Amino acid sequence: MNVHAVVAEVTARIRHRSATSRSAYLRRMAAAAATGTARSRMGCTNLAHAFAAADGGDKQNLRAGRWPNIGIVSAYNDMLSAHQPLERYPALIKQAAREAFAVAQFAGGVPAMCDGVTQGEPGMELSLFSRDVIAMSTAVALSHNVFDAVLCLGVCDKIVPGLLIGALSFGHLPVVFVPAGPMTSGIPNDEKSKIRQRFAEGKVGREALLESEAQSYHGPGTCTFYGTANSNQMLMEIMGLHLPGAAFVNPNTPLRDALTVAAAKRAAAITALGEQPLPLAQIIDERAIVNGIVGLLATGGSTNHTIHLIAIARAAGVIVNWDDFSDLSAVVPSLTRIYPNGKADVNQFHAAGGMGFLIRELLGAGLLHGDVKTVAGRGLEAYVEEPYLADGAVAWRAAPAQSLDATVLRPAAEPFSVDGGLKLLHGNLGRAVIKTSAVKPEHRAVTAPALVFDSQEALQAAFERGELRRDFVAVVRFQGPRANGMPELHKLTPALGVLQDQGFHVALVTDGRMSGASGKVPAAIHVTPECLAGGALAKIRDGDVIQLDAEAGVLQALVPAEIWATRVPATADLSANDFGWGRELFAAARAAVSGAEAGATSFGNIAHAPVEVAVLPALDNVNAE
Repeated sequence: MNVHAVVAEVTARIRHRSATSRSAYLRRMAAAAATGTARSRMGCTNLAHAFAAADGGDKQNLRAGRWPNIGIVSAYNDMLSAHQPLERYPALIKQAAREAFAVAQFAGGVPAMCDGVTQGEPGMELSLFSRDVIAMSTAVALSHNVFDAVLCLGVCDKIVPGLLIGALSFGHLPVVFVPAGPMTSGIPNDEKSKIRQRFAEGKVGREALLESEAQSYHGPGTCTFYGTANSNQMLMEIMGLHLPGAAFVNPNTPLRDALTVAAAKRAAAITALGEQPLPLAQIIDERAIVNGIVGLLATGGSTNHTIHLIAIARAAGVIVNWDDFSDLSAVVPSLTRIYPNGKADVNQFHAAGGMGFLIRELLGAGLLHGDVKTVAGRGLEAYVEEPYLADGAVAWRAAPAQSLDATVLRPAAEPFSVDGGLKLLHGNLGRAVIKTSAVKPEHRAVTAPALVFDSQEALQAAFERGELRRDFVAVVRFQGPRANGMPELHKLTPALGVLQDQGFHVALVTDGRMSGASGKVPAAIHVTPECLAGGALAKIRDGDVIQLDAEAGVLQALVPAEIWATRVPATADLSANDFGWGRELFAAARAAVSGAEAGATSFGNIAHAPVEVAVLPALDNVNAE
């Protein structure tokens, strides 16, 4: 099957743009591979430290150096539902490794914070930077240089990108990602959303809201809506880092355990000590990154990945920007309706045919590179299958040939939408992204006066005072990574949704993030440059008319050119964001962080490579009426 012309063109320009950085990365990985695992040349004291606490048989095999050693890096904690199931994995993995003539050691843990817990709280200002901490923690875990392969255990928002960024520094090793799966379905997502809006309107109390949330988030596993956590799992599969069909199998089931065992055995089989080594650096290239973007677009995935995928790509020497996302979005159809883009949850998506059906459809339409390397040992054709149990072990069979629920999952020939629902916006306010897949067409263009806020709390307070019953564009500024760590502003969604339902034309413009649950209100997010880096959003004043047009790709302040040119940007007192809840420990990260379109990373050599965006025609300022 030929690759779609636009997919081929975008891939080619990424390859050209990345030629220097990608070559440098591959040279580093080749040099690391050439030295081999340190166990064979490590001093006796060093080596003795590395296996001192191992079980008897494992100690002898590590000492002899004949069996591969698999390093386990895990985000386990028992507070968070998505990562609690990982507690059982090391024992399963160690036994599976022995059966595959290998050893597995728990190399290290990484932090795992939950945006659902910290949403709207001070801790959210640590969230984005936790990705970089996780990447560094992964590197620390693997720095002992005694491993031949890596199993990365993690699920949620910043955890998977952080694990992958860290693992890419050890890209000479094979790396397999091992998920925990989604919790079983609770109350319907649309019912949960309605309760939230009724609470925002004061129509139900806190106890009713808490009961609704508890029925939704009720057991082990990821939240079942299609936010960043489940977008992560889709990405790891479509980029070839999961075993096929592993993403959305529920936790603590025989099939989930069998997949974990199979992942350990597969990691043992693809080390440099075997006949078919599959290092991570050969799997994550520009084609895998494009496949990830296509999967994100086809499923209406999290807008957070317009930051995370860029950071992941840069860690592999691949330079991606928002033009690439937008151009691919124009030709990638939307094949799913999963909340917040629909009523279904990921369990219903999985039951309807899931990743196997989705990947087959995208391959058939020429929208994916099928000739990539994957941990399965074959190209993406291995991922049109689904796992099942056969005599207690995992086996694979063809995924359903037809969707089992066309309200949730459709073929490429009959999509929900002909595009991927993600657009690049540009104009005199900078560059931004907008997710339109959950926004009705009649709400995708808003031209209205600005109401300016320097925090989401200020907007929420104005809503509660009844001051927002009008058409307006909410400008929430000084929310970028340099200002306060770029917290998600998803807490604004119920209030803005209420106003939209009441017939007002409302939109959000911010240099901050929304979340994987970006929904029905048009939101121009990640505005770059951010206010604290000289971004034009700081020049907006209350009453300035703003044009947000997702169809035309326009984000423009309709202010007379002569006024705009001389207007002094506003400043904000951010001292309250500098201390408390650990924020003081991240001052260096805030000072060093790159812009959102460069991945918002605090790693100097990765973060500050040129963005190299396409030159777009200037938009003339329009005199305000």
